[in-house]
Amino acid sequence: MRPSSLSLAVFLLALPVVSPAAWAQLAPSPDAPPVSTAPAAPEDDQSVATFKLQVNLVDLYFTVKDKSGNLVPHMTEGDCSVQEDNVPQTLKHFAAETNQPLTLGILLDTSGSQYRVLPLEQQAGSEFLSRVLKAKDQAFLLSFDVNVDLLQDFTNSAHMLEHAMNKAQINTAGGNGAGGIPGAGGGTVPTIGTPKGTLLYDAVYLAANQKLNQETGRKAMIILTDGDDQGSTTKLNDAIATAQRSNAIIYVILIADTGFYGNFGLGYSGYSAAKKMADETGGRLINVGNNGKKLEAAFQQIEDELRTQYVASYTPTNAKQDGTYRHVAVTCGKDMKVQVRKGYYAPVPGS
Repeated sequence: MRPSSLSLAVFLLALPVVSPAAWAQLAPSPDAPPVSTAPAAPEDDQSVATFKLQVNLVDLYFTVKDKSGNLVPHMTEGDCSVQEDNVPQTLKHFAAETNQPLTLGILLDTSGSQYRVLPLEQQAGSEFLSRVLKAKDQAFLLSFDVNVDLLQDFTNSAHMLEHAMNKAQINTAGGNGAGGIPGAGGGTVPTIGTPKGTLLYDAVYLAANQKLNQETGRKAMIILTDGDDQGSTTKLNDAIATAQRSNAIIYVILIADTGFYGNFGLGYSGYSAAKKMADETGGRLINVGNNGKKLEAAFQQIEDELRTQYVASYTPTNAKQDGTYRHVAVTCGKDMKVQVRKGYYAPVPGS
């Protein structure tokens, strides 16, 4: 079962099963800032035709670091090699992509457990966007708690994104049997039935499938969360697979109000799932606790990595269009660590 849109009903489990063709499009929150109303490109647009012609070309976006963890900005095609399922591949294209347009999705956890750290996220996130967005870049913002809501659709305006981010509010579903208690019925402390309140995996699935999948070039999600998921209809592996199919890198900034977990006697369990999402897509998990300075540093690290990327493109020696998962590996010399997605799904005819 899959979430139907970025305006999910509280009771996702009650939704009927629908085919992919019947899924609703992402709907902005009712009080979201205005978004572009430009018509979509026609089906015979040249960009669509180009995509179909290059459907078998695999693009790998990656960063390279030395043994001290410093970014290496001047690699060449001769320095790097690519293998798919342990078979060497011939590169068609290799370049440093410091200025290629960037498409970003900011995913903001607004569940009860984030009550005390949300203001930190809003300030640091707004400052990051004002620095990182260049003329041809675009970004969107969504929040997730008991619902997944699109707060701001694609825009190049850091001001519009900041406005939307500052309007984000903690939602604990207090009117749904939770008594207004953060977490209860809307966070990590369920009262009755299946826990529901931090729809992290649904948010990743929807962001990848409905927002990033049709975009080209460099794409990344930045998720601010404690990593815990409660109530998603999407499983962790399905969320990761959807991000991989959209060729989106996931960065997770793990930020947690440790007082919340202590007050409720909870064990913190979000780290491993969040790390898996980041590692499998070529991103990184950065644990900042509830420290504002560490949060600012995390955004700076992500900015530096996004501006020091390479792209290696190749046509796979395995030409089968069978939808299977292919493992990839990139190496760039001795003692160099390459941060790249672990693999991709082969296309299928007609997809």
